[in-house]
Amino acid sequence: MKEFRDFISKGNVLDLAVAVILGAAFGKIVASFVSDILMPPIGILLGGVDFKDLSVVLKDAVGNVPAVTLNYGMFIQNVVDFLIIALSVFLIVKLANNFSKKKEEAPAAPPAPTKDQELLSEIRDLLKERK
Repeated sequence: MKEFRDFISKGNVLDLAVAVILGAAFGKIVASFVSDILMPPIGILLGGVDFKDLSVVLKDAVGNVPAVTLNYGMFIQNVVDFLIIALSVFLIVKLANNFSKKKEEAPAAPPAPTKDQELLSEIRDLLKERK
């Protein structure tokens, strides 16, 4: 039990858990954006098409057995969802990389040499002069 508690209390595990939860919520927001805001105007531009209803009937319904359909409209909508999420993640990573580059560009000044280092440098210089 102690080993499990130590594993869970590590920062990386908690960070990953938070990222998964936020990612799931972000995915729902993007899915809603695509299906409720982005796709309806695109459907109107394409002649009043609702992408959710686009499908090809492979086998007609018979009695109580429903029709077998290939729902390519939902596939198109999911591809758009994926592209928006991928673009968002790319922009977030690019922004994070820019921040880390700025931190690397401004290196700290090297610390001043200690008294011992100054004395050793003087001794080295004197030995070089003797040769």
